[in-house]
Amino acid sequence: MNTLIITRWDNAVCTALSDGQKIFQISFSPRQEKAALNNIYIGKVQNIRKNINSAFIDIGNGIIGYYSLTDNPLHLSAAGKVLKELRPGDEIIVQVAREAVKSKALVLTSRISFTGKLAVLTLGKNGIGFSGKISDQTWKTNLKTFLSDLDLTQFGLIIRTNAKDASFPEIREEVDELKARCLTVLNQAAYRKGLSLLYQAPASFLTGVRDVYTQDLEEIVTDDEELYQELQAYLKESQPEDLDKLRWYQDPLLPLKSLYRLNRAVEEATSPRVWLKSGGYLVIEPTEALVVIDVNTGKYAEKKTMSETILKINLEAAREIGRQLRLRNLSGIIIIDFIDMKEEEHRRQLLKELEEVVRRDPIKTTVVEITRLNLVELTRKKLHRPLYEQLAALKKPENLKES
Repeated sequence: MNTLIITRWDNAVCTALSDGQKIFQISFSPRQEKAALNNIYIGKVQNIRKNINSAFIDIGNGIIGYYSLTDNPLHLSAAGKVLKELRPGDEIIVQVAREAVKSKALVLTSRISFTGKLAVLTLGKNGIGFSGKISDQTWKTNLKTFLSDLDLTQFGLIIRTNAKDASFPEIREEVDELKARCLTVLNQAAYRKGLSLLYQAPASFLTGVRDVYTQDLEEIVTDDEELYQELQAYLKESQPEDLDKLRWYQDPLLPLKSLYRLNRAVEEATSPRVWLKSGGYLVIEPTEALVVIDVNTGKYAEKKTMSETILKINLEAAREIGRQLRLRNLSGIIIIDFIDMKEEEHRRQLLKELEEVVRRDPIKTTVVEITRLNLVELTRKKLHRPLYEQLAALKKPENLKES
């Protein structure tokens, strides 16, 4: 069972997930975020780059976002009209789909979506899809039948992993709420000026509560009274079934940061070298284009055959890599240089283990293949900035003052 830890960290809020032995997920967010993920704006088209089939859109406060015309063939004007072609000066409704990463601008989309604990409702899509972690075909069919009278002509629906533990009426109730919220935002747009914030997404530490797989969540704990009150209000309104998991930790001699050794977790998550119990180690190097992970035998000293030694280290490395990807929030293309294995059965065993490990990741992660150079290629969906960038952002002058 897991514990979700939420605490102050200088000028930010730290959210961490612990399995009782290790921290396997950690993130930081300033108390005041300029353009939070999933915020919805009336943006103004600044310019259009036909050579990359994209537009750049101003959402206010000097923030310019990247908008792909390939991924967004239709555009919704603030007046409610659907535009097939964009021109500079057009005002359209957009949502932040991905945070800014390094020198890359944040990504905007016209496929407006609203996320709940059980479902995600998206404007401009069709049909009902399911989380890849829901495998019960009978359950899926029965839910589709139950929702068959729901008008989804304008919307697409993704049923999230947490829905598996909810009743069909509970799922339907949340979908109705998400649909009503979406229509309210769209209706308000007609009366708002350009560069307006139409919808403020919940704070990152609140979405962390919403997005965690609650079947495995034993406790939500904070040692900050203000955060406790915000969490309590959010749970009462949005997740009353999880309210009894919330605890206000009060021990001035041992703050949560020390109790769960969060400083050590951050040090580990920002160090390029990660030691394995076997004595082997990983070297993790993020670059502009991709993430490279090298697996080494290190101090391994057990008396086994060479092939058994290599297999054991590689299997342990695969499990630790799954944790490190979540801990560091690394995404995009990931290349892993495991120790070379000559036996085909060992290679299959390693890939199977790696696939099983990444399947537990709430962010979509795919094991692609072993290349001809014996490198394993993964992809992990980009949503948030990697941990090292989150920490760097906290040191910027505008974030140094406590909000």
